[in-house]
Amino acid sequence: MEENVVFRFNFAAAATPQQEQPQPQSLLKNSNALGIAAEQPLLPPPPPSEEVFPSEAEESTSCVMEPIALQGGMTLLKGRVNSQSILKVSNSDLVPGKYEGGLKLWECTIDLVETLRREIQDGQLSFRGKRVLELGCGHGLPGIFACLKGASSVHFQDFNAEVLRNLTIKNVQANLEQARGGLVRINSVSSDGIAANKGLVVAPDIHYYAGDWSDVHDVLSVVRCGSAGSGDNEDGAFNFRFNESDLYEPMPESGDNEIKSGGLSRTGSKNRLARKLSGSQACERGHTNTTQEGGYDIILMSETVYSLASLPKLYELIKKCIRPPYGVVYVAGKKHYFGVGGGTRQFKHLVEDDGVMAAHLVADFADGSSNVREIWKFFFR
Repeated sequence: MEENVVFRFNFAAAATPQQEQPQPQSLLKNSNALGIAAEQPLLPPPPPSEEVFPSEAEESTSCVMEPIALQGGMTLLKGRVNSQSILKVSNSDLVPGKYEGGLKLWECTIDLVETLRREIQDGQLSFRGKRVLELGCGHGLPGIFACLKGASSVHFQDFNAEVLRNLTIKNVQANLEQARGGLVRINSVSSDGIAANKGLVVAPDIHYYAGDWSDVHDVLSVVRCGSAGSGDNEDGAFNFRFNESDLYEPMPESGDNEIKSGGLSRTGSKNRLARKLSGSQACERGHTNTTQEGGYDIILMSETVYSLASLPKLYELIKKCIRPPYGVVYVAGKKHYFGVGGGTRQFKHLVEDDGVMAAHLVADFADGSSNVREIWKFFFR
């Protein structure tokens, strides 16, 4: 575990000027309020967004699998590769415009997986039959966890295609092989996305996508082929039937307002009307036609909010990908990232200022000597 994280940048790799990306008008005000400078260091143009297929996995790359024991008795596998041989970077967590840290397992990733497990235990989350996107996946452990918990589709995105080919694909395959070997027992999902017989291994629809957050939505199949709309019609658009009880849960009028277990605290407010259900749980109550409907039910990301300058395009991508009205986003990250200006609170302010989504602090992790780590849930207002 790291203490205060300071990113090491190699700006020598940023010799080619990048064409300025048009910033969404709706976020200009938010960007200025967050202190995002109008002029950023010149970076090379991002690689073209593309789908990376499992057959493209680099067989020549050595990827050593190491077990990670999680609470609750589950063990996941983590691949270890040599970043120097793959991306020609050494002693660097990030190289702006070239490498975004996907070959390293960041501590917030484990926090997120553990928190997702607790959310399932508490009845606040279900992956069964859901479409899941992990942004900035790297090792892909949160997405792998979604696979093992019955998601019907799981898509993994990373900035670098090399990360997907040399690490993510191998890590996903190794964990699913472990599950099929009986070491992990999970729920199966039938063709209509409903949980079927327990104890069978699920075979979710898995895809891998590489590219920058500014345009990767163009290749995401769930977004690209989906249709957005509302109301009742015969075109496969949203056809929800729900009432107020589907949107809110009653909060206790009295009792402890905070529960702590070890380094984890889960917070809530008894003065709030209620906390909105997670997208997956509430969506199970509605009636939908998903054959032509676009968007992901659940978006997962860990350590993606470290750069202040990238927050607007990250948030715009989320709004293009998340499925209304029940879609939910889980964000794991550090409260502050020293040296690059980002953090979970900066991202929260950006989202809340936009007014489309609300935020709830699910968990935080602090030992008094290192940077505070947090898990936030974002959902439609």
